[in-house]
Amino acid sequence: MRLQAVSGPHRAVLALGSNLGNRRENLQGAIDALADTPGIRVNVVSPLYVTEAVGGPEEQPAYFNAVILVDTFLPPEMLLERANAVEEAFQRVRTEHWGPRTLDVDIIVYADRVSDDPQLTIPHPRAHERAFVLAPWVDADPAAEIPGQGRAADLLAKLGRTGVERRDDLELRLPE
Repeated sequence: MRLQAVSGPHRAVLALGSNLGNRRENLQGAIDALADTPGIRVNVVSPLYVTEAVGGPEEQPAYFNAVILVDTFLPPEMLLERANAVEEAFQRVRTEHWGPRTLDVDIIVYADRVSDDPQLTIPHPRAHERAFVLAPWVDADPAAEIPGQGRAADLLAKLGRTGVERRDDLELRLPE
C-alpha cells in the first residue's frame, strides 16, 4: 500500500476489539502496528474493557475493547485501508456478520468530518449506541463528541454500562 499524506494532522478515534486468541496481545499488537505506520501517531490509549458480545451468534466469548486517539496525515480512506491491513495481519476472517474475531479496528470519528459513503461512514453509524465504544472513549477523552450525536459522556449515561467492565489489571500501553 502506498501511503499519501494530506494536510493535517487530523485527530481520529479508533475502536479496537478482540474476542478470539490472546485478546490483550491482539489489541496491543494493533496499537503497535498502527503506531509504526508513517503518518499515524498514537497519542492516547484508553483503559481496557471486557464486554459482552453485541449482535452476531450467541455464545461468543467476551470481547476486550479499547479506544485509541491518533493524529494522522492519512486521509480517512487510507486510514481505513491501514486498519483493514492490521486486521488481516491478525488473521481477521470475515465469515459471519458480527461474528467472533481476532481483531476489529473501526474508525469512529475523523476530525469533524461527516460522510455517508458506504465504504466508510463517518462518524461510525452505531458508535453512539455502543457502550463498549463510548466507555473507553470517555476515559481517554472526557470531552469527546460525536458529530451530529452529541457528547460521548452524555450518550454513555443514557445507555448505561451494563455488560461493560473496565479492567485496570489488564493494561494496554502507549507505543514507545
